[in-house]
Amino acid sequence: MKILYANKKTERQCTSLKEANKLFGGNSLLANSLLSRINAIAGAEVINDIRVIKPFRFHNLKGNREGYFAIDVKSVKEKWRIILQPLDENERPFEPCHIDEIAKTVRVVEIKEVSAHYE
Repeated sequence: MKILYANKKTERQCTSLKEANKLFGGNSLLANSLLSRINAIAGAEVINDIRVIKPFRFHNLKGNREGYFAIDVKSVKEKWRIILQPLDENERPFEPCHIDEIAKTVRVVEIKEVSAHYE
């Protein structure tokens, strides 16, 4: 799957172990897990391949984050999530975004941020 990033900072956090460690305050378990998740996304053929991995806990977001989804960086016990948005073949967001209808065809995602978005 093709991964785009919302900005350079997010890209560095998701692709550099050093930057990931900084993001998580030196927690190397979280940093390694983040890079592992990003590698899994990159290795997936379509977004449905990620949705079905139970430990990722792929879930939709609501409110002003409608059309965005999150996966756990490490586990549900951790507050950290990878926020992503499925994009069409022209790299534009789906509007409306009905994940059940598009999951088997989405080959591009944009990582918006890695955050503790429940805080």
